[in-house]
Parts: sequence; C-alpha cells; structure tokens
Amino acid sequence: MRIGAAPMSAHRTTLCDSDLTCAVAELFTHDQRVRSLRLRGEADGGVVHLTGEVDRPAELALARTLIGRLAGVHAVWDRVRVAGREPVVLDLGCGDQRQYPTNLGVDVRRTGEVAVQADVSTDLPFRDGSVDRIFAVHVLEHLIDFLALVDECHRLLRPGGILHVLSPWWRHVNAVADPTHVRLLDTQTVKGICARPGAPRWYPLHVGNDGATVFADLTPTTADVPATVKARFFD
Repeated sequence: MRIGAAPMSAHRTTLCDSDLTCAVAELFTHDQRVRSLRLRGEADGGVVHLTGEVDRPAELALARTLIGRLAGVHAVWDRVRVAGREPVVLDLGCGDQRQYPTNLGVDVRRTGEVAVQADVSTDLPFRDGSVDRIFAVHVLEHLIDFLALVDECHRLLRPGGILHVLSPWWRHVNAVADPTHVRLLDTQTVKGICARPGAPRWYPLHVGNDGATVFADLTPTTADVPATVKARFFD
C-alpha cells in the first residue's frame, strides 16, 4: 500500500484477502522451512490470523517472519499453542468486543467481554513477564499519554511476546471523526516508540498503513532497531 493512497474498496479487500490466504497456504505446503508445521493462516483486512500448534517458539517466529514478507500483509496475529501451552493474551480496552474469544478482556467499563476491570492508563494488575500477546486495538488514540501504557505492555510481555497495535491513520477522516480521539498516529509514531531514549525498547516485527489504519506488531528488545528494519518500515 502506497502511503497516502485511499483505502481499498470492500470488494477489492475481499479479493486481496483471498489471494493472501492462498499465498499463506502455498507457503506452508511448499516451503521446506515451514511445511511440516501444523499451522493455518487466513487473511482478513490484510491481517493474517494464524491458528494451530508448534513445538517451539522459534517455529512460530519463523512462520511469522515469512508471512510478514508477503505483499499486502499489514499484521500477523496468532492463536497458536506452543509446546502444548495456550498463549496468555490480554485484550486492552476491549469494550464490547474482544479480538479473539479466548482473549482476556481488560477495560475500565464492565461489559460481558471484560474479565478484568482496570484503567489501561494506569498500572495493570498483572505480573512482570506473564503475558504472550497484548492487543491494543483502537486504544492509543484515546489516551493523552499512551507511552505509559506502551511501557506497561513492555513490562507484562514475556521474551518473544508481541504487542499488536491498531490506530486510525492521522490523515484519514476516522482519526478526527471521533471526538474522544486525543492523539493522532502515523507509522513514524511507531518509529519513535521503538527508539525512545532511556525507555524500554521495541523491535518492529511488522508496521503498515492501509490508507485508513496504522498497524504495528512490536516485540520487546534491548537492542537498537537495525537500519535495514528502519528502511523497510519507516520513511
């Protein structure tokens, strides 16, 4: 997707998702690096949803990397068992809808989807390194200081864990149409998150923009982001 291009129509998005789903299936069928893995991927709006089971974390990481290189992929989300263990997944600010039914919903407002009632703008009631995945879908734009939440996610994630972020792109009408939005985001915002001096570091597994939404899959790290990764995801 060319930055600044208009979002695709629903019909074209459906066609692209169908092609992506086929490409992922072919990857698992023919690529000898991953064809033995018990994984399945389905694209929805440019997000590839992985399900299945692997024996080792490195196998899932490799599958994510290869899928993320396919044109048209904006993010890679998974509900994959690793060595027989279900992932622990937080769905922050989920409101009335969790991204996956098995996610642990966290919100300041009590709904049928919320398992833990908590304010995501403050410290969250979970142990350090106790979570495998965190969803922050249409959350950051509602917080004046979303960096505090980003740092809190860094504390909660296990090594190899992933923070999934979605937010309206600042140039799209959705970013300003909701009066409760107090922040505007861009892929360059994600670049700043990954390189804040003196702050917890993040490595971008995937960062994208479809003309309406900013997508980011981030994993905790202690190293600087390599120049090649910056060149791929950021201007």
